[in-house]
Amino acid sequence: MALLELRSITKDFPGVRALDGVSVDLERGEVHALCGENGAGKSTLIKILCGYYPTGTYGGEILLDGKPVHFRSLKEAEEHGIALIAQELALVPELSIAENLMLGREPVKMGLIQWDAVRAEARRALDLVGLAVDPSRPVKELGIGQQQMVEIAKALAKNAAILVLDEPTAALTEADAQRLLAFLAELRGRGVSSIYISHRLEEVFQIADRITVLRDGRSVATHRAKEATRDRVISEMVGREVKNLYPRPDARAGKTMLAVSGWSVEDPLNPGRFVLKDVSFEVRAGEIFGIAGLMGAGRTALLSSIFGAARSPVRGTVQVEGGPARGPLRSPGEAIAAGLALVSEDRKRYGLVLEAAVGENLTLATLRQFVKGLFLDHKARQRESLAQFQSLRIKAPGLTSLVNQLSGGNQQKVVLGKWLMARPRVLFLDEPTRGIDVGAKSEIYNLVAELARQGLAVVLVSSDLPELLGMSHRVLVLSQGRQTAVLEGAAATPETVMAAATMKA
Repeated sequence: MALLELRSITKDFPGVRALDGVSVDLERGEVHALCGENGAGKSTLIKILCGYYPTGTYGGEILLDGKPVHFRSLKEAEEHGIALIAQELALVPELSIAENLMLGREPVKMGLIQWDAVRAEARRALDLVGLAVDPSRPVKELGIGQQQMVEIAKALAKNAAILVLDEPTAALTEADAQRLLAFLAELRGRGVSSIYISHRLEEVFQIADRITVLRDGRSVATHRAKEATRDRVISEMVGREVKNLYPRPDARAGKTMLAVSGWSVEDPLNPGRFVLKDVSFEVRAGEIFGIAGLMGAGRTALLSSIFGAARSPVRGTVQVEGGPARGPLRSPGEAIAAGLALVSEDRKRYGLVLEAAVGENLTLATLRQFVKGLFLDHKARQRESLAQFQSLRIKAPGLTSLVNQLSGGNQQKVVLGKWLMARPRVLFLDEPTRGIDVGAKSEIYNLVAELARQGLAVVLVSSDLPELLGMSHRVLVLSQGRQTAVLEGAAATPETVMAAATMKA
């Protein structure tokens, strides 16, 4: 008998059926992965399982140890041993680790919290995950990987037998992600079961025992992970075979669109030290120029400082499209006027106004173009944004749809569309496919390749090495803020990139 069964689950929202007869089961001591594009129904399904959508708001049934259960809240699900580890961690940064671990279940005697008992219970919970930190430390002082482990410790301390993990490695470094996967494997050995959601298929195949694929609100296939292939899962996710995932255009020797020389950026927290030192490179029209490096190597600092968004002093010169060499740009406004565009790694914080409509977001960088006298030319703004909306095939009811209602892939298309309306000469892409599904990734790759074919110069930063090598014509490698190699063609391999990225600068 399965530990957990979700049978024929259906869920309707106004005008749309989010889940249509989805069935999934979970064995004891198993990691069962859910895969699917954004909008496939994964998050809705686990919200039903965890009581976020209570009994009565959906169809179908949930069985635990063969018996029907009815959850009216997250707390009721937790009382039955089901704990949700969401992508946005439910920790209070200002409180201590111990306070977070015991929040809502503090031991009280005569109206007073028993702090010795709180600390002892917190220490026991941290021991469950092997986290050797002082329970009195504020959570905000921990790295994101340690915070993730605190969240799991909190669940295990409540005797959770089932962990539901939604994109648990999205914000982690590769090292932290591997530690988390190793710990989940250890928990599996202790009999803890997990439902695991991730867009990173390499992680799915590394950790999962079984994989269920969701598409358009339906469960379309379940496989033993050892018997499935990455290509098969991808084709089931998108409903078609995805060939040539990285459509890098043929290289051609266009004119130099960006030349950076002697680029150095001071560390904003340690004046006199540098996060980048003496970096120089050129990018040609029609070229996709990759920037590689480990976390903290200075990749994001390089793009943001060239774009005029540095938080500390910058030295060096920059030339755009053969113009005169000049010092660092003083603001993003200057950068936009010079023909640069930056798709930042955090689209929700720096790329979009989430509470605004799609049409408003598309024209954020070009609003001045639609000013007539003292007023906005709303017809022209509507016409141009609609053309961009249709060109990028953004999946939304229309321009008035709020951006926060879109999937991650479609939000990223809005960010790209915003910059393409400015007709840049050089496009900076910082982690452009982070947090989006494989189908949306394929669309982004094809769009970037087409832009390069049209003569745009593209600078690509990505932590996904296959993506970086698959899309780039040349790769600049950074190590501790210094460039250690520029690799081209067959010379750019995972081995050569990692060797240069770990080279002592």
